[in-house]
Amino acid sequence: MGLLTLGHPFNWEETKKYAQFIREHGIEQFIHIYKKLKDRRNDCLKWGDEVEFLMVHFDHEKKKVYLVLKAHEVLPILMEPEHQNPNDCITLWRPEYADYMIEGTPGKPYGHLPVHFNMVEANMRLRRQQGQQLLGKDEYVLSTSNFPRNGCSDFTWPVHKPTPSTSASASLFFPDEVIFPDHPRFKTLTRNIRMRRTAKVAFNVPIFIDKNTPRPFIEDLSIYGHDSDPNESTAIEDHVYLDAMGLGMGCCCLQVTFQAQSIDEARFLYDQLTPLTPIMLALSASSPIWRGYLADIDCRWNVLCAMVDDRTPEERGIEPLKNQQFRLYKSRYSSVDCYISPDSAMYNDIEIAQDEDAFRKLTEHGIDHLLAQHIAHLFVRDTLTLFEEQLHLDDTQDTDHFENINSTNWQSMRFKPPPSNSDIGWRVEFRPTELQMTDFENAALVTFIVLLTRAIMTYNLNLLIPISNVDENMQSAQQRDAVLHQKFHFRKCLSTMKTPDTPCMASVQQSLLQENECEHRLMTINEIINGSNEFVGLLKVIQEYLSNMEVDADTRCTINQYLNLISKRAAGKLMTNASWMRHIVTNHSAYKHDSVVNDEITYDLLWKMKKISTGEEECPKVLPRMSSKTTLDISAAVEKENELEVKRSLMNHHNHEEKTDL
Repeated sequence: MGLLTLGHPFNWEETKKYAQFIREHGIEQFIHIYKKLKDRRNDCLKWGDEVEFLMVHFDHEKKKVYLVLKAHEVLPILMEPEHQNPNDCITLWRPEYADYMIEGTPGKPYGHLPVHFNMVEANMRLRRQQGQQLLGKDEYVLSTSNFPRNGCSDFTWPVHKPTPSTSASASLFFPDEVIFPDHPRFKTLTRNIRMRRTAKVAFNVPIFIDKNTPRPFIEDLSIYGHDSDPNESTAIEDHVYLDAMGLGMGCCCLQVTFQAQSIDEARFLYDQLTPLTPIMLALSASSPIWRGYLADIDCRWNVLCAMVDDRTPEERGIEPLKNQQFRLYKSRYSSVDCYISPDSAMYNDIEIAQDEDAFRKLTEHGIDHLLAQHIAHLFVRDTLTLFEEQLHLDDTQDTDHFENINSTNWQSMRFKPPPSNSDIGWRVEFRPTELQMTDFENAALVTFIVLLTRAIMTYNLNLLIPISNVDENMQSAQQRDAVLHQKFHFRKCLSTMKTPDTPCMASVQQSLLQENECEHRLMTINEIINGSNEFVGLLKVIQEYLSNMEVDADTRCTINQYLNLISKRAAGKLMTNASWMRHIVTNHSAYKHDSVVNDEITYDLLWKMKKISTGEEECPKVLPRMSSKTTLDISAAVEKENELEVKRSLMNHHNHEEKTDL
């Protein structure tokens, strides 16, 4: 969720007085970080995942399922081992926006050893078990991006009613009691976004039109107390109306963070992973149901963008600029707006707003144009939360003002400088992926993106396409059954002058471009992942990388199972979570083909997902046989790897002596 500072939060009127103060000091803090650490090299390549679970309560008698509001009860217990012994934790836990959400990560980052891939699923499974142990009868930890009836009547346990006239969000559907209560940031964010926007957030999700769906489909919001305020957005025809930050930020996701060896490598990774964000969004689609209705989208992304959109009418282009400085074309939750590595400049083909004073100051202190542009673009936004105790800081030692704005620009990738006085290096965060119902799937997606990252760096590949095409791809990725029916802009030739001449890399280079030929074309997800006569396919690149590594048998078996899932899903042989959920709903005996996903259907759907996630039931439409050999105990493989390292070192030393003798 970003920076979690404790203290007494200012209200919006107080916060906005300090907007320019925070911007100026945030830029000053980044300059100090940059100057201090720009030459830092040889940090270990590390990585880790974040899984946001939700907690539910099943009422088997009424056939109804609720979101359980008890994160404030279970998190202190889950976090106790970290407080007792922070250097020896297998898992770490953090709060998220809603009181039904808990975020878990590995206790320590994974490293360069191949065997670490064999730990991912086991650690995810442990996190699920740790959360589950603290829940009561008929309560379960689930992993899916969006609770199908979030915002419906009585959707939480205990039940709370919305109070639009007094709540932080002014929502017709989402009570304040659902917001995580033990940290002031979340409710303050909710209220301040609405106050800055001068209206509550709103988004209309296109409804899936089935044979009995009323035409036109129009929601009567008056039954919820909607007062038809002309300044507020309202429901539109054939759409489902959403009006609360919690209906977006209350979604769960799967994120991966990489620590690079240097700032240059971090910037390179940020750029190379950006074209992959819509591809992974489509592959992981798991959000086809909103407020109890089947929607005509499969992903959460645009909902999230709208539910934290703090832009004023002037910034949105509804009114001419008068009090605001910029016309802002996107929400602060959005896809990436610009590449940040110098070699990527030619692909920045969309106009972006930037704080000119910030840009000038950054460049005056030796920060190059591309990185200065990125930071100055982030800093056109106002701070949304500010704590009285954190106002006056030492800009040479603290980074809170920088992170205040950096961490509330929720883009599909995030560039993360090292924290103050830390041994943590320059990092990038991969943020688009939807959460899957099983640990196997989540581990497969994480493993795929990490392996691809390593292959890109090892072979010096280039995946860049114009940023405008990435934006277009992000919209395509959210369409219903995008894996089967959409095409995506993707680079035709991945090689560079530094790409080695191996058999696989030769096939990457087969489509070397003619002069003035377009570098990218439209491809299906299947072609991007599995390849074709005209494109090598990302899986082949990963397999080439693995073939040149010494990987123990168990880890290789696990990786192969994960890549098999990715391959079959891309080919349409296995369903995405979203497609499978649609299939279950539309074939349910209680479904009337009117787009309504009622309590009984939701209960049966989530109960089936619970059984699949715990291995009590198979799901051949979504999963291959889950025969990975994942384990938390990798000591034997590590010992073997260390022996191999010693042998390699001795051989290198011997070869060096022979050359010296010659």
